[in-house]
Amino acid sequence: MEGLCEAAGAQVIAVVTQKRPAVDPRTFFGEGKVLELVDLVERSEATLVVADRELSPAQVRNLERYLPCRVIDRTQLILDIFARRAITREGRVQVEMAQLSYLLPRLTGRGAEMSRLGGGIGTRGPGETKLELDRRRIRTRLTGLRRELEAIARQRATARDKRLRDVPTVALVGYTNAGKTTLQGRWVADKGGGGVVGGENRLFDTLDPAARQVSTRLGHPYVVIDTVGFVENLPHHLVEAFRSTLEEVRYADVIVIVVDAGHAPGAHLMTTRRVLADLSALDKPIITFFNKIDTVAERPGPDVGALASLYGSAAHGNLEELYQTVERQLELDEVRVTIHVREDDTRWQSLLRGGRIEHAETTASGEWQMTAVTSRKQAHLWQQMQQDGSEHDNRHP
Repeated sequence: MEGLCEAAGAQVIAVVTQKRPAVDPRTFFGEGKVLELVDLVERSEATLVVADRELSPAQVRNLERYLPCRVIDRTQLILDIFARRAITREGRVQVEMAQLSYLLPRLTGRGAEMSRLGGGIGTRGPGETKLELDRRRIRTRLTGLRRELEAIARQRATARDKRLRDVPTVALVGYTNAGKTTLQGRWVADKGGGGVVGGENRLFDTLDPAARQVSTRLGHPYVVIDTVGFVENLPHHLVEAFRSTLEEVRYADVIVIVVDAGHAPGAHLMTTRRVLADLSALDKPIITFFNKIDTVAERPGPDVGALASLYGSAAHGNLEELYQTVERQLELDEVRVTIHVREDDTRWQSLLRGGRIEHAETTASGEWQMTAVTSRKQAHLWQQMQQDGSEHDNRHP
């Protein structure tokens, strides 16, 4: 929670906790804790109180009657961070949809308060004018935003369909600030020929999925997608608004879960898997990469639900094992094949798309015998074309 506040630009001056069998329906906190908060706010001259749960509109109003400052909840805080990070039109539309969906049930009885809204955390995004709209106008605006998002989603689906026809896809998913953007930057630098483009060390650095093409050593292409980061109890308004973005994960051929090895890896892995389950994506091949391993003294235990658990540092380490594991799952790893073809049969050329011939000779029967290195996927395609006379081993060159 402190990290979320800092990501929104707030300076945390105190953390107050309370254990109760049930929340107070009027003020969320108990009466004694509310009085303690009043004293703390007055002494510290705090301008904002953030609750680490979603508050009802009545609870916010009642707390603000006691406290000499504004009160927001976890959802409003995260919405503010997303509004700060949104860059593309799609990102802004999704954030505004989430903010208005959150605001709509909170308009009742808050007309005067809404008119006094100014700058600060929790007021960012749609703007003062839109925040003063009545229910009817907000619903109208939401309808327009949904239509715009549907059009953007159709464009995204068209681009995705074209990409899926051409090359396989790897989706990087995980808790926010786990290092997904940095990992994608390293992947592109190592396998795509570009320079390193790292992410910033901040929560929700990526809101829009970025697709980058890379290649195997033999030149077979595939795409690595960086996705929006997850967080514990991600507000359902955001999940719904960003569904078209998150659904990129469902169409990936392989999912790489990126986990910060030094920051509650077990809890963050559970959060990531819950979101993947909500997206119906747990049936995909999953590889878990424990990142920032150079920052911990002891490795976390492996992810028993993954095909493989790998350890490394996207910023400083050697990532060849990760690349090889992913490419093997995509059937883009290198294999050696020996084929026999007639001299006038040119179909073998498809086998060497991105491959190389190691040895070729003419046999006594007049056939060509060739030993070549190609991808496992191309070798399987050749086997389907040429069931007879194809010898294929799995040894690496």
